[in-house]
Amino acid sequence: MKIHPLITDTDSLAQLCDRLAQSDFVAVDTEFMRENTYWPELCLVQIGNLEEAAAIDPKAPGIDLGPLLDLLTENHDVLKVFHAGPQDIEIIFNLTGKTPSPLFDTQIAAMALGQAEQIGYANLVESWLGLTVDKGARFTDWSRRPLEARQIDYAIGDVTHLAKIFPKMLDKLRRTGRGAWLDIEMEKLGDPRQYKPDPDTLWQRIRPPGRSAQILGRMRALAWWRETEAQDKNLPRGRIMKDETLADIAAHPPSTQAELGKVRGLSGAWRENDIGARMMDALFAARPLTAAEMPPKSPRGPALGKEGALVADLLKLLLKIRSREIDVAARLLARSDDLEALAAGVRKGLPILEGWRFEQFGRDALALVEGRMAFAIADGRIKMTRTELAVEPEEVVVTAALAEQP
Repeated sequence: MKIHPLITDTDSLAQLCDRLAQSDFVAVDTEFMRENTYWPELCLVQIGNLEEAAAIDPKAPGIDLGPLLDLLTENHDVLKVFHAGPQDIEIIFNLTGKTPSPLFDTQIAAMALGQAEQIGYANLVESWLGLTVDKGARFTDWSRRPLEARQIDYAIGDVTHLAKIFPKMLDKLRRTGRGAWLDIEMEKLGDPRQYKPDPDTLWQRIRPPGRSAQILGRMRALAWWRETEAQDKNLPRGRIMKDETLADIAAHPPSTQAELGKVRGLSGAWRENDIGARMMDALFAARPLTAAEMPPKSPRGPALGKEGALVADLLKLLLKIRSREIDVAARLLARSDDLEALAAGVRKGLPILEGWRFEQFGRDALALVEGRMAFAIADGRIKMTRTELAVEPEEVVVTAALAEQP
């Protein structure tokens, strides 16, 4: 594999992208800094295939990233391969308003092949290539210039290894027939809505101090104001105002800007500065949430209760057994929220009752909660057995208690 010198000019970048455009796939990675900014600061882009790889300096004077961004977002014939790609994809989306397409994430694929949930890159390289990744430059300040040779070598290694791993993964996915399992996951990864936060819904990420429509309305207005301030100033949200302070102001709103000096988490300058004035304007303009806008009391569906909790435990045990049997990460098959919803009686809108998840796990999970399947012990191992007649709900609970015994 040919490793090019650091690319710092548009002509060299365009020539590289022209060659890579003839590939079936390219491995992509980025280095960025975002500790002190709202928008991640792109500091380096690495890209390559099995023949060549290069690092590109987006901070080089006069360089135009257009050829690279066109390859990533406009060329739909070349598959873009990432590892744990959301943050890389977010940066590309911020620059173009588009996500790379088509794309593939080796961290997600690893779960379908029985590897750990959210496997790290170093562990992935070791398991597939038998190599140890040098982590010496892991905590580099990538915004500083000039970059040292060891830093560039470290960064390029992220795509040279990935380019070798991907064909091996693809071959195993084809042999196991699990490639189709990943289609929906990759579609979610490439959904632009994931990378464009909606200021009107950001308040829902903050722990509310109560369920009052007035308090939640103020939270929504303050979260929208904070997001706008953070974007305009290019500062992290927490630098503008921490979640706890925002929620406290929503619950106990000051009547005048002068009272902001008494709010825990704010400096005395808020009593008379411009940002304090804008926050008070947002607070005064807030309106209570309507009944339709109020969040559900129980987003997971009906309350489980004691009996339902036992059934949920049974489903989690079934998930462990099935994931072990088919050698797939349990998280890819089902999430705890879905299992609890199924135990509580929910039957619509659950991923485990659709597509390949239903075939591999959901059908048996449904049979278990409906009394058509039970646990048994054979040769010291727990296995599933189908019952000829549906058992009563009380019998399912008894089975749960027995299954939990050592």
